Amino acid sequence: MTMHAGASPPAAPLPTPAQTNEETGKALRCVMCLPEKGYDPTESAVAWKMLREKGIQVVAASPRGQEGAAPQADPIMVDGQGLYLLKWSLRADANGRAAYQELVESRTFDNLVAYKDLKVEDFDGLLLPGGHCPDMKPYLEDETLQRFVSDFAKSGKPIGAICHGVVLAARAGILAGKRVTALPSFMEDTAVWLTKLWMGDYYRTYKGTTVQKEVTEKCGEFLPGPRGFGRDSKDNLSPGFVVRDGNLITGRWPGDAHSFGIALADAMRSMSAVKETTATD
Repeated sequence: MTMHAGASPPAAPLPTPAQTNEETGKALRCVMCLPEKGYDPTESAVAWKMLREKGIQVVAASPRGQEGAAPQADPIMVDGQGLYLLKWSLRADANGRAAYQELVESRTFDNLVAYKDLKVEDFDGLLLPGGHCPDMKPYLEDETLQRFVSDFAKSGKPIGAICHGVVLAARAGILAGKRVTALPSFMEDTAVWLTKLWMGDYYRTYKGTTVQKEVTEKCGEFLPGPRGFGRDSKDNLSPGFVVRDGNLITGRWPGDAHSFGIALADAMRSMSAVKETTATD
């Protein structure tokens, strides 16, 4: 894993004792904000899994919470339908698909919190996954969620944003002066070029611009990371690229998800004095 401001060690295997904030006596909790549909299965589920393996509880938030349906990942990224032979390189890999299956079969979506009900004081960390299909636009443009992200940043607690999740962070106004990464143009343009003939702008969330362009306009310095499309894993973090600036952790794409999740977990644990307790779901 390539990581600015220091690399994180591999995640410990389960079972892991839950981590508690010694000041409050409560388990460390991270809120993962998701749209109702269209998010990337790897960026969400692998980060979710890495946090849990570090003993951190993950709570999911969606636009309508319990009044809405359980969030659904982009089906093309799950099963590769319509990608034809390209599915072997563009859809979620085996690690991502397995983690997503664990996520949907877990109890994480049983108690969804609506964006409007999110409170900064209820959480120790914030996770903003990405995704590129058109269904991501309501998530990226939600003003209630943007205000929560802005308020969370003011608290100084760790925030992890990956891929298009960094666009949400940018629109929340929290990237000024920060060194960050996000989906680089060379990756976005390659995916568009490879699939445009039959998928149109599926990989181009906003016509006429790129993730890198929007984020660069709103951050201090954009780091695209090494060229190449190698994906990390829990056992091999070296292909991953993560940037940490203070308590803001950013990643580029699904290939960084293990490194990204571990970095966010480590930032949360380092923020508080923690003690071991019995692990809870």
